Amino acid sequence: MRIGLFLPNWLGDLVMATPAIRALRRHFGRDTEVSGILRPHLRPVLDGSEWLDAIWDFHPGGTRGQGRVRLIRHMRAVRFDLVVLMTNSLHTALLAWAGGARERVGYIRDCRGLLLTRGIRPPRQGRRIAPMPVVDYYLKLAGELGCGPESPRLELPFTEEDARAGDCLWNQLGLRNDDRVVVVNSSGAFGAAKIWPTEHAAVLAWRIAEELDHDVIILCGPREREAARKTAELAGHPRVFAIPPELIGIPTSKACIRRCRVMVSTDSGPRHIAAAFGKPVVTLFGPTDPVWVENPTVRGVDLRLELDCIGCRRRVCPLGHHRCMKDLLPGMVFSAVERSLTQVSSRRPRPECRGPQEPCVLHGRAPSRLK
Repeated sequence: MRIGLFLPNWLGDLVMATPAIRALRRHFGRDTEVSGILRPHLRPVLDGSEWLDAIWDFHPGGTRGQGRVRLIRHMRAVRFDLVVLMTNSLHTALLAWAGGARERVGYIRDCRGLLLTRGIRPPRQGRRIAPMPVVDYYLKLAGELGCGPESPRLELPFTEEDARAGDCLWNQLGLRNDDRVVVVNSSGAFGAAKIWPTEHAAVLAWRIAEELDHDVIILCGPREREAARKTAELAGHPRVFAIPPELIGIPTSKACIRRCRVMVSTDSGPRHIAAAFGKPVVTLFGPTDPVWVENPTVRGVDLRLELDCIGCRRRVCPLGHHRCMKDLLPGMVFSAVERSLTQVSSRRPRPECRGPQEPCVLHGRAPSRLK
């Protein structure tokens, strides 16, 4: 049997789909060939995974073997017995139909019901899709295919390439090797509404480095590298680092997150990588409702203001004030980071007592431009 999976197009959604991918692999067994179809830039997320026998790069406007025509030809040559659509678009349903998949399973959305051989109706509240955890959304799809109960625990492979990317960054920046590292991600590909102000991120980074004696890495994707550089520059602390442009990428991000003690992140893809590696994560919620990412296996703190406009799910603040993120002040986030680090330390074995120690005095003030 041959199965094709149209995997989610967003980094966070792809990570939250891993329990369902794991369930499908377990249910259909090793005699079944499972191929994942996903955007090329997301390949490093699942490279090395034991759940997929092959990964096909696909981009709607892609060239060099990544476009629609090549994908359809490839699908017809392989002759999938089953295609599972984890994406919600009409476009991917058309591709599965044109590719000759005998059975096409997915949610009935975006006017694609007639293209599916087995359509699943998502839960609704009136005309809108009812909010539900994304992990459960994908697991429900797997359950419709006969998969048994599966843990919602997120999981990611970690390859030698990921490890080398981390070693390269640590050596280049001179980061500590005792895991006293906090990763801060204030950006988000979704849109401006999810972005935490650069000035806030700079204040937080300075306080973590100065008051908690941890290195701070400002994480970013290729499009946010200038914002990350500015954040590190504003922080003005020798232990606050932006990732060098030539090292920015998913392997480096995975390595940074896997090596850190705590992560601070907007509700974006890196937040879910931290959850997959079992790292405590302080999440800054603005335009999105936390119900979409609820998961009892994730360690962390969710910060969210009580505003009338909260959870609008818009890419740009429709009211123009962006208070949901601007009013999440650095002090609030710092307190959550401090608590998280204390909890991590309390779980570690206590070192052997070697007699009286010199007291550690934390002092210093943030640069005036950050106040």
